[in-house]
Amino acid sequence: MKCIYCGSETQVTNSRHQKKPNQVWRRRLCKGCSGLFTTLEQADLTTSLLYKNASGHVEPFRRDILFVSLYNSVRHRKTAASDATGLTATVISKLQTHIQSATIDRKNIIKVATEVLKRFDKAAAVTYQAFHP
Repeated sequence: MKCIYCGSETQVTNSRHQKKPNQVWRRRLCKGCSGLFTTLEQADLTTSLLYKNASGHVEPFRRDILFVSLYNSVRHRKTAASDATGLTATVISKLQTHIQSATIDRKNIIKVATEVLKRFDKAAAVTYQAFHP
């Protein structure tokens, strides 16, 4: 990886797996300017995962669409943005057991999201179900 300060090559000085699935925290040291910075690596789901909608059409999975639908369900809370971010990560990690041939079905997403929301905020789960029949 290139240094964010000078563009020189870097080396990893420390690396740790995160609690969230498929994430790695790395501390990097620049060989040119001796700058120190941190990176967080995770899988890019838009290039490796497909979403099958209700009509059967397959398209790239977009985390942002899931985030917006969860945010709309929890927007009555004061911490809606951070709640939706955490909920999105939780739903994606739980969806990994439902992936078949790199494709996630809409029904599975709704089922998992509803289960997660019911544990978090029952009103949010009802709102989510109203917009995702």
